[in-house]
Amino acid sequence: MRGQGIFDQEPPCFYKDYSAAMQDMNVPLISHEIGQYAVFPDLKEIEKYTGVLEPLNFKAVKQDLQRKGLYSKAGDFLEASGKLAVLLYKEEIERAMKTKKFSGFQLLDLHDFPGQGTALVGLLDAFWDSKGLIEPSVFRQFCAPVVPLARFAKATYSGDETFAASIEVANYSDTAIDNKRILWQLVDEAGTQISNGRLDVESISKGNVTQCGDIRAELKSVRKASRLYFTVSIEGTQWKNTWSVWVYPHIESLNVGDVLLTQNVEEALAALNQGRKVLLSPKVNYLKGLEGKFLPVFWSPVHFPKQAGTMGLLCNPRHAALRHFPTEMHSNWQWWNLVKRSKVLVADSLPPVEPIVESVDNFTNNRKLVSVFETRCGKGKLIVSAMDILSEGSDKPEIQQMLYSLVTYMNSESFAPRTVLGENDIRSLILKNEGEVIETKATSIYRGLD
Repeated sequence: MRGQGIFDQEPPCFYKDYSAAMQDMNVPLISHEIGQYAVFPDLKEIEKYTGVLEPLNFKAVKQDLQRKGLYSKAGDFLEASGKLAVLLYKEEIERAMKTKKFSGFQLLDLHDFPGQGTALVGLLDAFWDSKGLIEPSVFRQFCAPVVPLARFAKATYSGDETFAASIEVANYSDTAIDNKRILWQLVDEAGTQISNGRLDVESISKGNVTQCGDIRAELKSVRKASRLYFTVSIEGTQWKNTWSVWVYPHIESLNVGDVLLTQNVEEALAALNQGRKVLLSPKVNYLKGLEGKFLPVFWSPVHFPKQAGTMGLLCNPRHAALRHFPTEMHSNWQWWNLVKRSKVLVADSLPPVEPIVESVDNFTNNRKLVSVFETRCGKGKLIVSAMDILSEGSDKPEIQQMLYSLVTYMNSESFAPRTVLGENDIRSLILKNEGEVIETKATSIYRGLD
């Protein structure tokens, strides 16, 4: 009766609810402690402890980041992991809202719980203050007495597809909503309208989820890779809700220019020694690293240390390598297939590298984690992608678009890595035997606390 792990096991879809679990249920049913998606600590919170309680846990994280030269990224780690948590809470709450006869849901809390090893699962901090992750008005779009809802199949589309959705309204206010039109629109990030329409609904009864109709929107007018916003509102009211979808025009053929695409590290190194540009993207089972997880750690990585341990992606949307892959600085649904086809590389033992896509480590370990990075090696220039974008089956439009964006960047003058790695550095990322298991252990943040 709650999402949690399922969002890491199934590709993003937005039509599901908990109706199957409600069958033959003749008593009120409320889902218990939904969410529990951990967020990286807000280290500015340390200053709020002015009484007898000392935040030793947050101070331990701060000192660990300072020792490792990562303290300057603490704010980015908070924002990236927090925005991912918001995304997951929205989908989890909407699945509950879509379930007819469902009596309600209970968040474990809106604010952090400092106990059980530090459980930072709130969208507010331990003082009930905002972490800056979402505005109350936006949260009320999907968690309020009246919520417009949409059921649609997936988050990513090719330009030759049609976006289709079924519109519903959950009305748990104190009155029916009569003779109101449902308005919908699909726009790009510049506000350009792709499609719009309206649905006439005679009555949206109270205490129910009302089916309002189906909509369709052609996507062929989208000429470049784009993030679109799908908004549904009830005319003349405050009630509206918005979702993101991504559209990628079909790529007929990829012009690789003078870039070598390879999954083999020795082939890559040989080409680099000849002064070539190489995109190395090994099969996942040949990479050392952590499991690619879309979800952040559950509850607390201190209380539950045997987790893969990451807390979402971190990247610079303005990096030239991502110019043709629309993204924010954090994970969103268009990254799901890329993350699940990846390992997260631990770069602690490497010389400094220039990350294109990083991962936020949990605050127990605070490792330097990368998924895509660029470097010089030998006489050539290299991008290593731990997201497998070259294997058979990489026909998802977002995977093809990532490959296109990286290759386009590598064939431009902007591709000029500043850092240098040696051949052994690159080989150190590769397993000698496919699927070899290398154990990674969690380390307590409290160890070495001054």
